[in-house]
Amino acid sequence: MPFWGLQKQLGIDVDSFLLRQSMPQPHGQAAVCHAFEREWVECGHGLGQTRARRECQLEYEDFMECMKRTKLAQRLRTILEQRDRMIKQGKYTPPEHHMGKEEPRP
Repeated sequence: MPFWGLQKQLGIDVDSFLLRQSMPQPHGQAAVCHAFEREWVECGHGLGQTRARRECQLEYEDFMECMKRTKLAQRLRTILEQRDRMIKQGKYTPPEHHMGKEEPRP
């Protein structure tokens, strides 16, 4: 606990983005990444900062992936690049409704 709580005096919380899943949620339901955050916090509880970074790296990576979805975005980008490459080679023809050529609706 810091001797002088600057964040508390100014009414800001810089660390809230890391622990926002544990905050009270609307309708009383758990947040999407709450389980990953809980695993990460439980792993690092009681350890020093240096040791927690080393020992809880997997939990932290899982939590950040749940929050930011970077691996998912990279995978989607790879799939779309492969699709575009197959279209150029003539091996794949997307359906008409994916090309914006669908029939007009009544």
